[in-house]
Amino acid sequence: MGMSVGTAGNGGRRRGRRGSRTGLISEINVTPFVDVMLVLLIIFMVAAPLLTVGVPIDLPETQARALNSETQPITVSVNDKGQVYLQETEVPLNEVVAKLQAIARSGYDERIYVRGDRSADYGTVMQVMARISAAGYRNLGLVTLQEQEN
Repeated sequence: MGMSVGTAGNGGRRRGRRGSRTGLISEINVTPFVDVMLVLLIIFMVAAPLLTVGVPIDLPETQARALNSETQPITVSVNDKGQVYLQETEVPLNEVVAKLQAIARSGYDERIYVRGDRSADYGTVMQVMARISAAGYRNLGLVTLQEQEN
């Protein structure tokens, strides 16, 4: 009546949860990585429209088509209170031309867009355009929104 050491009654084989495999598992679980990437994609898709910086202006609507452009134009904005902004910086009306000349890279051929709020004083918008035009800038345009069809 002898007893053997190391046998568990099943012939000396040990069975765990994985059957007869006793080595390390070298598989990569990609599902958490994909989940994190999808969450980051959604965050960036929601945050991207919020990153557009500018002067808040209620633009009038027209039927004009959008212009194609390769370079970023200089934007002059007039809000409903009559304040004039060059890009996002407020400037006095009499300093608009001097500031334009300082930042215009291509001289008088620089494309300049004037954005006037719908409720802005028409005279103020025209003064801004007249000063820019009198300074010699000829590539001047008004920015509007496209009309929505109801």
